[in-house]
Amino acid sequence: MANNQGQKAILITGCSSGIGLCAALTLHQRGYRVIATVRRDEDRSPLVDAGIEHVLLLEMRSSSDIERVVSEVVAITNGKLFALFNNAAYGLPGAVEDLTRDALRHQFESNLFGTHELTVKLLPYFLKLDDARIIQNSSVLGFTAMPMRGAYNASKFALEGLTDTLRIELTDTNVKVVLIEPGPITSNFRKNALAAMQEHIDFSKSRHEELYSYALERLNKVGPASKFTLPASAVVDKLIHALESKRPKARYFVTFPTYLMALLNIVLPVRWMDRFLLRVSR
Repeated sequence: MANNQGQKAILITGCSSGIGLCAALTLHQRGYRVIATVRRDEDRSPLVDAGIEHVLLLEMRSSSDIERVVSEVVAITNGKLFALFNNAAYGLPGAVEDLTRDALRHQFESNLFGTHELTVKLLPYFLKLDDARIIQNSSVLGFTAMPMRGAYNASKFALEGLTDTLRIELTDTNVKVVLIEPGPITSNFRKNALAAMQEHIDFSKSRHEELYSYALERLNKVGPASKFTLPASAVVDKLIHALESKRPKARYFVTFPTYLMALLNIVLPVRWMDRFLLRVSR
């Protein structure tokens, strides 16, 4: 349902599919001036066809791409960008001991370094406004470690640390900083994770053969990853609250597993939690 936002401008990264695509389409219909980014030119069509005027190409690992997009966004909005939704990310499955330095670097360039660079380059413009929002799409794996997800865990744990620090540092400004922490959401995440694992991990020589067999089965599974999987709109609902509330929460949980993991991290001893996580990961 439309909710005229007076054409408040929002930049959303990672809009090719899943959460980013849903967020861009929903907020456009809601009256926001959406600036969407995608990695490939062929991914622009659904956004353009929906009437989104500005769909920019952005590779999060490229500083020159980020510099260009910042310049374009400043020109489009006349320096008055209301919000940034850092959504672009991917997951690289693999046992920690099988992660090369290059594999970890690739994960961090996409999930952390690019996000950080884009955020700090836009921050001076946010600081000039009476109200602005920086919203980071993290994950339940941003505060709960699970086997075979070390690279993604590390990138999201780091993102949460940077975001918490930024929120504290901006306490006396008009910029509000928010984390959204989804669990399983319908998207192309598993498809992209499978491709990343096949590119970066030589699992044929790993001692974790059994765990990789579970991972391949999970990543090749058709349909929801679990019975707790929610549509991307569940994340967008929390995004809307973070954008439109006068006092948004510092964190928004999405899906039952996220709430459960947050509780179990508090009440369970570490050894029990480790055993539980190993079991559910299979």
